[in-house]
Parts: sequence; structure tokens; C-alpha cells
Amino acid sequence: MTTQPTLANWLSIAALGLIWGATFMVVAIALEGYGPLTVACARTTLGAAALLILMRALKRPLPTFNTRMWTYLIAIGLLNTALPFALLSWGQQFVPSAFAGISMAALPLFVLPLAHMFTDEKMSLRNSLGVILGFVGAIVLIGPGVMRIGTGMEPLGQIACIAASISYAISSVMTRRCPPIDPITMAALLLTIGAAALIPAMLIFEGLPTVGAARPTIAIIVLGFIPTALAALIRVATIRSAGAIFMTLVNYQVPVWSMIFGAWVLSEVLPLRFFAALGLIMLGLMISQWASLRRIFTRQS
Repeated sequence: MTTQPTLANWLSIAALGLIWGATFMVVAIALEGYGPLTVACARTTLGAAALLILMRALKRPLPTFNTRMWTYLIAIGLLNTALPFALLSWGQQFVPSAFAGISMAALPLFVLPLAHMFTDEKMSLRNSLGVILGFVGAIVLIGPGVMRIGTGMEPLGQIACIAASISYAISSVMTRRCPPIDPITMAALLLTIGAAALIPAMLIFEGLPTVGAARPTIAIIVLGFIPTALAALIRVATIRSAGAIFMTLVNYQVPVWSMIFGAWVLSEVLPLRFFAALGLIMLGLMISQWASLRRIFTRQS
């Protein structure tokens, strides 16, 4: 039974929002010295190594490997790590990091209709209204760029970031249907599968990387160990202590931090439509998750 969130739980949620919100800025810095597949591959491989060591140290159990388990792990590993990491890294070459952060805010809104179609979690009228508002926000976020496909790389970069969010959403629905498995073991195996897919892709398209300048190299190391490995550990601990519903509060922080870091550290110029899109997506999130939010804050009184 889920207990009332503690101060440590609230601090964990704040830390995850900050860490994941800063990730897009760190990716942008890593891209200053490395190709997008190299950034995605290094992040995945370092994160996998860290979690495999942690899994062994904590003596976490391996699942029963049968055809069904392997099918889910491979599909989720590709859709939750390899594909979105590569899409975000590639897309961020052409769009501000804040754009990528805001596009991730729409993730729960993509999950709802997918869960409605493929699981027993059916959407209510309130959910539907929230999803519609969120999709309007995503359209505002892209703006007129989608009409300029073929005239430059920015529209394709925008589509890549939105596609990464959809990939995460599909993997979320598949994760709910996956056979039982220890969460830390699952995170380690998914990153390992992602690394196994990205290493040959990196070698084919970008070649064996060489150590570049200090700034992007440090950024790659940070990506592997903090938002990938450390955040996975904090996430598991928080869900076990305070519940998965409480974890949804992270969704409201990530895009805000991505905009703050993009403007403050990278001096990105944020157009007005970014703020309008953020407002619509946040409103859609609040409406669609109203029941969950009410349960969280009712327990605090």
C-alpha cells in the first residue's frame, strides 16, 4: 500500500525534475564535439554499465528468459532507449534544447490514447479533453515549421523530437504489459539492449569516436551517469516509497527546467509560441491527470 509522500520523496521528485530538465541542455553541449549517434550510444552504454554493476552489487534477480520476455525486452529496449535517444540527439542539432524538453512534456498525453487502444485503461471525457489540448499545444510548438519540410533541417529536427516522445509513449504502454521483472534489472537490461543497437549504428555512420574537447566529453559522461543511471535509481526508489501516481509530478517540471537551462546556459532565444505551447500542454496534463493530482494532494491534508 502506498504511503503518504515524505520530505525525501518530495526532494526526489524535485531532483528528478531538475536532472531530466537539464538533460536537453547537456545533450546540446555534447553535440558540440560529437555526432548524434555517438552521443546517444555513449549515454546508453555508460548508463548500462553503471546499472549492470549496481544490479550485481544489489544482487537483483534475473527474470525467466522465455520468448515472451525477450520479445518485450527487445522491443521496449529499442523504443525506450536506442530510438528516442538517437532521435533527440539528431533533432537537437537543428532545434533549441527547450523545444526537445517541451516535446517530452506531451509524453503522458500520447500514452493515454495508446493505453485506451491496447490496454484496459480506458479514457474518460476529461482525459480526452486533456489529450486534445495537449495535441493543440504540440501543434503550436511546431508552429509553421511543419509547412516548410524540404526547405531546411529545422522542421525535420522538430518532427524527430516529437517522434521521440511518441516512441517513449509506445514503450510505456508495452512496459505495463511486460511480464513481471525487477525494476533495476529491467532498467539495466533495457539500456544494454539499447547499447547493443546503437554501437553498430554509431560505427557504421560516424565511425569509432576519438576523445574531443573537455566540455562535450564531460557532457557525455554526465549524460551516462546522472540522467540515465542515477535518475533511474531515484525513480525506482520514489515509486516504491510514494507510488507511480506521485511520480507523475515530474512531468510538470521537466519542460520548465529545459526552458530555463536553454535560455540561461545556452542563451537560446525562446519564441512566444514555446510559452503558449507549454501552457496548453501543461493544462492538458492537469485536466487529464486531475484525478491523480487530487489523490496526491488530498493525502497531504
